[in-house]
Amino acid sequence: MTKKKPSSAKKKGSGSIVLIMVFILAFACGAMAVWFYMNRRTDIPPKNAFQIDKPEGFASFGIDVSHHQGPIDWEQLFYAHQLDSVIDFVYCKATEGVDHVDTQWENNRRALLQLNKPHGAYHFFSTKTDPLIQAQHFLRHWRPKQNDLPPVLDVEVEADSDPELLVAVKIWLDAVERMSGMRPIIYTSLHFYEQKFRYEFNDHLFWIAAYSRRPACLNEERIIHWQYSDAGELPVFETKIDFNVSKVTLDPISD
Repeated sequence: MTKKKPSSAKKKGSGSIVLIMVFILAFACGAMAVWFYMNRRTDIPPKNAFQIDKPEGFASFGIDVSHHQGPIDWEQLFYAHQLDSVIDFVYCKATEGVDHVDTQWENNRRALLQLNKPHGAYHFFSTKTDPLIQAQHFLRHWRPKQNDLPPVLDVEVEADSDPELLVAVKIWLDAVERMSGMRPIIYTSLHFYEQKFRYEFNDHLFWIAAYSRRPACLNEERIIHWQYSDAGELPVFETKIDFNVSKVTLDPISD
């Protein structure tokens, strides 16, 4: 019996040493984890960060949005997903016809102004209502700011005749330019451009939608933006989104 006591004491001492070593090791690992967290590089994007390969001849990448994209958390999109340096500009639908206001226009406008993101507004043109009243309706809801991109007239719907369409479009363009001091850009499909606008509105810039190929007309100086996809995917958005490129270099707005 007397020989077992030293053996028992030895085991207890060994167990205590093991516990102390485990505690020290755990503390060291925790300290290293805290050090790495505090000194991590925050300027290195994750390996899966979204990137855009802009088509040759274009300097900036942008998106256009409306209520179809639902409420957008722009701060999360730009900063949490690190897309502030990827998305150079944004266009938002503001109005349509003589009485419709896009349900997300005010929210989008407010957020983009607060975040100093280059952006602009567009009006979806109706061929069934008075173009002058449409212009006035647009200007009631889009109030030009110093750093705004030029307003855009979205022309996608046929009129009873092409001459009638051209007259109505000119009335809207002239009214908005006269009342805002900014010359609007015309957004339209490649088909509409080639069949209706190719030799019209020579003093205006164009934004062309063409998805299946790069059309030769993009080489024309008056075509400034190209919407090359209507099925883009970005974080935050649950729906497809339009991808656009511009020949203009759009720098961030300084405070």
